[in-house]
Order: sequence, then C-alpha cells, then structure tokens
Amino acid sequence: MSTEEVAPAHQAFNTILVLDFGSQYSHLIIRRLREFNVYAEMLPCTQKISELPFKPVGIILSGGPYSVYEEGSPHVDHAIFDLNVPILGICYGMQELAWINGKGVGRGEKREYGPAIVNVTDNSCPLFNGVNNSQVWMSHNDKLISLPTGFKTVATTDNSPFAGIASIEKPIFGLQFHPEVTHSLQGKILLKNFAVDICKAKQNWTMQNFIDTEIKRIRTLVGPTAEVIGAVSGGVDSTVGAKLMKEAIGDRFHAIYVDNGLMRKNETVTVKKTLDEGLGINLTVVDAGDEFLGNLKGITDPEKKRKIIGNTFIHVFERVSEEIKPKDGSKIEFLLQGTLYPDVIESISFKGPSQTIKTHHNVGGLLEDMKLKLIEPLRELFKDEVRALGKILGIPDELVWRHPFPGPGIGIRVLGEVTPSQVKIAREADYIFIEEIKAHGLYNNISQAFAALLPVKSVGVVGDQRTYEQVIALRAIETTDFMTADWYVFEAAFLKKVASRIVNEVDGVARVTYDITSKPPATVEWE
Repeated sequence: MSTEEVAPAHQAFNTILVLDFGSQYSHLIIRRLREFNVYAEMLPCTQKISELPFKPVGIILSGGPYSVYEEGSPHVDHAIFDLNVPILGICYGMQELAWINGKGVGRGEKREYGPAIVNVTDNSCPLFNGVNNSQVWMSHNDKLISLPTGFKTVATTDNSPFAGIASIEKPIFGLQFHPEVTHSLQGKILLKNFAVDICKAKQNWTMQNFIDTEIKRIRTLVGPTAEVIGAVSGGVDSTVGAKLMKEAIGDRFHAIYVDNGLMRKNETVTVKKTLDEGLGINLTVVDAGDEFLGNLKGITDPEKKRKIIGNTFIHVFERVSEEIKPKDGSKIEFLLQGTLYPDVIESISFKGPSQTIKTHHNVGGLLEDMKLKLIEPLRELFKDEVRALGKILGIPDELVWRHPFPGPGIGIRVLGEVTPSQVKIAREADYIFIEEIKAHGLYNNISQAFAALLPVKSVGVVGDQRTYEQVIALRAIETTDFMTADWYVFEAAFLKKVASRIVNEVDGVARVTYDITSKPPATVEWE
C-alpha cells in the first residue's frame, strides 16, 4: 500500500512514550497524561529504540499479564537507558526494571487484586511530591522480593514492601500499583509529577494547538496543487476530519459519501444537508449499495466482512476520484480517513504481549496496492478530543455529540450473512431504539447505542398464531474513551416500550434482548 501520512504529533509536541506490555490499563496512562495537556503516545514494548522516529522526554513501562522470569516473556530494549530520559515502570514495568537491575522478582504468596493503602516512606522523592498515604489499586501475582541494585524504597503497602522504588542516581522509578486507574486516589498527582516536574514535558497539548500544527502539516504534505478525497459517513469523526481538511486546503478537498446499503435510516439525506448545505464542503454522493451487498453475499465471518467492506470502499473511492476533474488540472493524490487512536491501539499486534482484537476498517481493511496516499489527521486523537476539536471548528453540537457509527456500518450489526432483508430489519430496529432514546432525553447520556440482528430464531406468538422469527439485541454504553465501557442502565419501562415497538413494527422479529456486557471483556460492537 502506498501511504504518506501527516507528520505525527510527536514532532510538534513533547512526548511521553508509553511502552505497552499488554496491560488492560495501558491506554489509561495515555488518557491521564493528556488530561493535563501532556502529549503521550503508545508503542509496543518490542519497539527497537534505534528505529524510534523521535526522542521522547520520558518513558513509561506499562503493566502486563506476564512474569518477567518466565521464558518467552516480553522485555524492553535496553537501549531505553541510553536515551538518558526519566523512566517510570508500572507493575510489570517496575518488575522489568528490577529484573534488569539484579532480578529479585518472584511469585507472591497470593495474588493481590484490588485496593490497598500505600505508605510514603521517602517524602524527598520527587515522584511522590504532594502525595499522602492513600488508597491505590493493585493487580499483580508477582512482586519484588528484594530491592534492585542501585535503588531505594520510597513507598510500601502491607503486602508489598517495595510498592514504590527510585534509583539513587538516576530519574528512574517504579510503582507496584496502577496510578492510571481512578481507584488510585492520588494517581494523577504521581503521573503529573513524573511527566511535568521530572520529565519537564510542556503542557501544550490542546486542541487549539493541534488545529494550528495539523493544518500546517496538511498544507505541507498536500502541497499547493494536489487534491484530496475523503470518506464521510455523517459521523463526528469523518465530519471533523472533513472540516479540518476544508480549513487546510479549501475546495481542493472533495468529500465522498458512499451509500453502501449498510447505513442508518435516512442517512443519505442527513449527510447531504449537513456537509453540503451546512458546512459548505464539496460533496459527491455515490449509490454503491448493490456492489457492497453483492460482494458480501455468502460471507459470515466478521473479519472477512470488514476486509470486503474496506476493500470495496477503496475501489469505489479510486473509481470516483478518477471521475472528479479538478478545474485547474490538478490530480487527486490523497485519501482522507477518520482513523482515531483507539482504532490504532486495538489494531496493534505484538509478536509477544498482545493479540489483535479485531481489524478496524479504518486501519486494517485497505488494499495493498492502493493508488492513493493515505492521510489521517485524527489518528492521534481519542473520541473526546475529536469532539472538543469539532466544537472549536464550529461544528453544531448535534453533530459533535452524535453517536459513533462503524465504518462497516450495519454489515457488522447483522451477525451472519448480510442480505438486503437482514439489513432492513436491523436498520428499522435501530431507528426505533434511537428514536425512543432521544424522546426520553437520554441521547447525550449515552456514548453509543444500536441494535444488532442475531443469526438465531426464536418462537413467538402473534395473535393466536405461532411465529418463528429473529432476535434483536440492543446495546447502549457509557464511556469517555471507547477503550473501556459500561452498559447503560435503562429503566425497565423504557426497555419494555422499545421491545414492544420493535416486535410490533419490524417484520421478522420475535424477541428483543438487552446486552449488559462491559468492555472488556466484550467489545462495543458485536462483530
């Protein structure tokens, strides 16, 4: 695939590098640092420092589910110590520091999971400046059984005599607990002490600064004559991306809305009104529903669906881009995508610590021989940052707070084979669900909600006759970053009304269920 991305944010902002060992909390480290305007970026723990495209101002080693002393466990490139920047190890990351400096790590007598009280034993340690004895969150089987060479103890708990350690000569620190989770009551102070006071990272990561630097980078990358096409869906990500591109290069950006036959009800009309009429963005609407549904015929595997949908998108984009003829004879050279940081994180596949959860269409569904160069200006942002960016760009609140819609659309909300009749059922059920959420004033309380059509049938009764029809699963979640999520607690009367409407108004549905699974262990979407 021919790609040429916008220069990454680490070239414009001081960066704290988080090396991920596969912890479920790793993304929270990034979120906490950005909350006090410090830019942070995650890479796998297997990252070779010699291949690092930037020099961070500090490094954090995350937790992980492994034991440092077992064969095959992941280990960091020792070249991190040659960078001469502050280092903080958290849980497994702390044990990694100890293992490198004299080993001294072993299995604890019992697994420690949950709250503990940390006792600060060295108030002179800059990491614990302003931190008192307070609750922290533990999640580990192993622990330090001796102090690493050249380190001192700065904090303890009843079960962990080395809950906090610090190098005697260098700005290297370790914590057995997880300061990034909210259960560690003073965890943010610890992370801020490390990033701002010890690493001296500038607190200049704001969406206004991001806009200024990103527009400059886009203009440099695209140049004075090249043109860009972009996929828009009507969601906040693609809308913000399109608006940012218009601000950067004006009418040289061409938004393309592909009706793939897998969109929400009335989506085409809404997108045209919003982008074309409301934001003044060049918009081309393409009806490709038959092409997408034809390519999906007989396909049931969710990964294959995502690949087919992603590949078909690119085929359509390239075909349409050849039909767009810029007035001055310029060429369409770039493809805009609204990839976000959670998409990138979930699509990273380590050889050791982590596994690919699922391929995101924005990240892993592109053609190997794609002719257009890829440009992803939102790639380093979390969803809440995109919303903040949208508000600064003047996008209406109704759009900024619109629930996300996946790139593959209803194609991954119809479990099993995707057919026109199945899509219609899922679309109508989803419309009713969202309509009732809005009518009850709940829409802005929920981060994402949708209906999924399950590939099973259930016995029902309509009138006096037996029916044997399909099952709809409703899902609604609350989250700030879409990396973790809790299911939304509706009142029983609300669910009763929605279920009644769906069964009575949507042909082919005999039963409605509500998904009460959090993320993790589930993902937001069913496929």
